Amino acid sequence: MADQDNPVFQIQRVYLKDLSLEQPNSPAILLEQEQPNLDIQLGVEATPVGEGFFEVAVTATVQTKIKDKTMFLVEAKQAAIFEIRNVPEDQMGQIMGVVCPQIVYPYLRGNVADVINRAGFPPVHLGEINFQGMYEQQQAQAAGAAAPVTTQ
Repeated sequence: MADQDNPVFQIQRVYLKDLSLEQPNSPAILLEQEQPNLDIQLGVEATPVGEGFFEVAVTATVQTKIKDKTMFLVEAKQAAIFEIRNVPEDQMGQIMGVVCPQIVYPYLRGNVADVINRAGFPPVHLGEINFQGMYEQQQAQAAGAAAPVTTQ
């Protein structure tokens, strides 16, 4: 019976949950000679999906613009289902906000680069992400928002 109390951490499935590509100003913008500006936004979300099972998703929004016109916009959400049991509650945030996204992110990077390349553009390679730093920043912001404001 001692095995039932051992921590469990297993990947059940990794999948591409959502992917969209828009080129609203093609083909005219493809003839532009200016260097486009690149904007990348990332996010992480974790949701319980059953007893001991959690979906962790990493999202990316990649947009390139020339002046005020969008060259392309890619929105992607890569997710995985993890079985996590018998882990102390105080460690769950770290697992869901750091460990799981580190596993999912390489799949997202590959899918984003592939869809941009297939759309006829040079691939955009998303850089490595410090999910630990991102998690700590989110925790600090949440603590700051929860702290009472005092004035004198």
